[in-house]
Amino acid sequence: MRIPRPDDPRETGFHVAAEDAAQLAVGIRPLVERAEGVPWYELGNDADRAALSLCRLRRASAAQSGGSQHGDEAVRIVLAEASPEALVWIASRAISYMDENGYPETVERWFPEETEPDA
Repeated sequence: MRIPRPDDPRETGFHVAAEDAAQLAVGIRPLVERAEGVPWYELGNDADRAALSLCRLRRASAAQSGGSQHGDEAVRIVLAEASPEALVWIASRAISYMDENGYPETVERWFPEETEPDA
C-alpha cells in the first residue's frame, strides 16, 4: 500500500485542501468583523457564516498539513487579526452554541468536583 505524501503530484487532495485553506483564510476576517453585534437567533446570519468559515478553514488546513493542530493554528492566525470586539463577539457565539448543543453535559463527567452554582 502506497502512503500518500503532500509533495507527491498524484495526491490532488493535498492541493485542493491547500487551495481551500488559502481562499478561506483571505475571506474570513471580514466575515468575523461583520458578525460583531449580529443577533444570532436568525437563520443564515453573519455570525453563523463566520463560524462556518472558521470550521471549514480548520478542516482544510488540517487536511493540508496532516493534523488537527495545524487547523487550530490556522484559525488562531485569522482570529489574532480580528478586532477585539469582533473576537469577543464570535467567542461568545461559540460558547452560546456549545451551551445550547449539550457541551456542558458532555464534559461534566470529566469534572465531578464541579457542581451547579447555587441559584
